[in-house]
Amino acid sequence: MRPRRPGARWWCRVGDYLLLAWTWARASAQYRTSFAVSILSSFAINALDAVAIGIVFTHVTTLGGFSLREVMFLYGTGGVSFAVADMLFGNVERLSQHIRAGTFDTMLIRPVSPFVQMAADGFGAHRIGRLAQAVIVLGLSLPVVPWSRAWMVPVMIVCGVVIFTAVFTLGAALQFVLVDAPELANAFTYGGVTLTQYPLSVYGDQLVRGVTYIVPLAFVNWQPALYVLGRPDPFGLPGWLRFAAPLAALLLSAVAALAWRAGIRRYRSTGN
Repeated sequence: MRPRRPGARWWCRVGDYLLLAWTWARASAQYRTSFAVSILSSFAINALDAVAIGIVFTHVTTLGGFSLREVMFLYGTGGVSFAVADMLFGNVERLSQHIRAGTFDTMLIRPVSPFVQMAADGFGAHRIGRLAQAVIVLGLSLPVVPWSRAWMVPVMIVCGVVIFTAVFTLGAALQFVLVDAPELANAFTYGGVTLTQYPLSVYGDQLVRGVTYIVPLAFVNWQPALYVLGRPDPFGLPGWLRFAAPLAALLLSAVAALAWRAGIRRYRSTGN
């Protein structure tokens, strides 16, 4: 089954997304107590990661050569990027559920992009808790950032959102081939945000090169943060990589878009 939908400009798709997301958010907000509890629980659960880092620093003065505030800067930038991507587009990772249930077929015959429908389906406004927690940590760490290099912070967050969104999309595209692929995809999404919470200097050289040249998670915050914090690269990688986050985000998003379109073309429905 191939999708039949009219050509739509990007702003039409943005409008479709906002309408669907607002509809889901209003529906979930009808249960106010449950909605508030989900936000608070998400905030508290994710705050435990920051608490764990604080506990580590009760025993050491630096982690991988970085101070507590510098590590929290890495945690905050990576956390904000992931939280925004997860809130806006993380639902695409549930594609296999729709394929099994046959509900993805209905998305293909509607005059709205299937990707937009998947991203907005069950819009998780409750994920505001994760975002709020990351924003607070980032705000507390900002004094470590020199004003002359503060312009890089919004750039790295935007690029991080694009990179995580692309990883979500690649994981969803893989589910057209492997229905049980969500666990594999989670290793690069939720595993990726855990990776970016710490200085990559605590990991091995091969891993760092892998997340730099293969799955570019190092450009979510590590490489730009080396510039912001005025730190040399402990792995001796080229200095221009510190400014390559936009390029990495663009290339990965292009690969993700091609993979998604290939998955759509390959999809042949669940049958009767």
